[in-house]
Amino acid sequence: MALAITEMVVEHRDLIDTCKKYLEAGFRLLTMVGTDEREESGQYVLRYYFAHDIDSTIMLLMVNIPEHDPTYPSVSAVVSAAQWYEREVYDLLGIEPLGHPDVRPLVLHGQRLSVYPLRRDYTIDQPLPEVIRDIRAPELKEGQFIVPVGPIHAGVIEPGHFRFLVEGENVESLDAQLFYTHRGLEKKAEGMRVDEAMTLVEQTCGVCSVSHALAYAQAVETLAQIEIPSLAKWTRTLLAEMERLYNHVGDIGNLCAGIGFSFGTMQGARLKEQLQQLNDDVTGHRYLRGMVVVGGVAKAINHALLERIDVTVSAVVQEVGVITSVMLSDEIVCDRLLQTGMLHRDIVEKLSVVGPAARASGVRRDVRLNFPYAAYGELLWSVPVFHAGDVMARLQQRIAEVTESAKLIEQIIARLFSFGNNPVSIAWVKKLPPIQPGSYTIGMSESARGENVHFVMIGVNQQIARLRIRSASYANWPAVPYAVPGNIIPDFPLINKSFELCYACCDR
Repeated sequence: MALAITEMVVEHRDLIDTCKKYLEAGFRLLTMVGTDEREESGQYVLRYYFAHDIDSTIMLLMVNIPEHDPTYPSVSAVVSAAQWYEREVYDLLGIEPLGHPDVRPLVLHGQRLSVYPLRRDYTIDQPLPEVIRDIRAPELKEGQFIVPVGPIHAGVIEPGHFRFLVEGENVESLDAQLFYTHRGLEKKAEGMRVDEAMTLVEQTCGVCSVSHALAYAQAVETLAQIEIPSLAKWTRTLLAEMERLYNHVGDIGNLCAGIGFSFGTMQGARLKEQLQQLNDDVTGHRYLRGMVVVGGVAKAINHALLERIDVTVSAVVQEVGVITSVMLSDEIVCDRLLQTGMLHRDIVEKLSVVGPAARASGVRRDVRLNFPYAAYGELLWSVPVFHAGDVMARLQQRIAEVTESAKLIEQIIARLFSFGNNPVSIAWVKKLPPIQPGSYTIGMSESARGENVHFVMIGVNQQIARLRIRSASYANWPAVPYAVPGNIIPDFPLINKSFELCYACCDR
């Protein structure tokens, strides 16, 4: 289903008031994209996408930025969720947000240089110059200390630097710095054919390959004005829920690691491994890569494999129920989880938080419900919501999501059986027609972490002119520091794991 998007060009002087008007009307910031269109029009363009979850509508505000004066009024004072987007555009395109409350470099750490990797005249093999990283300690009151953690951590984990301001045992504030291993995927995508770029898109995140592939494919298919075959639509939906399921099961186990509850950690890892072995048997890849292609799916799934999925998922979900009952009956576990890492609903709304983190704080936000895609509009299901906003609520949210994914998988398998057991005779991919150069849109999907949004602009010869990947983790990381104050530092690993955010999704 194509997204209902209304476009509007806004003058600089009207940008802040227009954004404020849409927030007051119930819209939230979905994503913001900067593009270098100097070759075509002699200017840069900023695109702010706002979504209305109840009405399933999207508003696009476009701002033209002249090459000779790459500045514009920052909207971050009104739209708090825009802070990271505007800082990133400043880093990578050199478009300055005037009046931004925090113009520290976000992606390119250190002092700001006149080198902007996402400008068209910057080649991908051009090295970035060395920078001086001037880290200034904040002024501290008596009894306050800064406790730095990272960016290199124990174990197999990606880099992130966390600076805790503590007074006594309690954390007063947290400053999180990411983007240590940025891979330049969006720059690499420039000039690639739309089908060729799918492999790149799947590498955005190790465990969200399907959801990123879906968001990207749906954007391209919208631009090509094609509707994929029914078999492909249902197969995609099955793959998406299989991905969500193994992630949620693994996340339940990972959360137990944050409190040293080894029983839950080991059982979660064991069940996740069963699901990933199932993924490999069904698709040839433990992370389900290579199945979603532009125009459909790479292959159909035969009846024997569908039966295997049905049996394995039922058994795993039953075990999850037993294991989580043991967890939630443990007094020490509950004591560590309850009222820890509170994320209040007003912060969720203010920062446009997505996924289980939003739903565990009382906000029913889910792309599958608000902007149905694939076969979700034809299925019977519900979106679980909890209201406490603490680590316990985020655990309960994932447990409930496991149950819902199992229900969805059961319905999807029943529907796939109706196609018969001779997939060769049924189309599962549609050929892509020529796409109009200069056309653009977004695609959306719901990963285990929440909403992914991919912006795609097409150039000549079916090549990508601009790809902008906004993952659920990118939307949610700014909310983590709000859940930490009032807790103690030893609770941070638990709080962090309860959000289960990805570093690689930001370092795309």
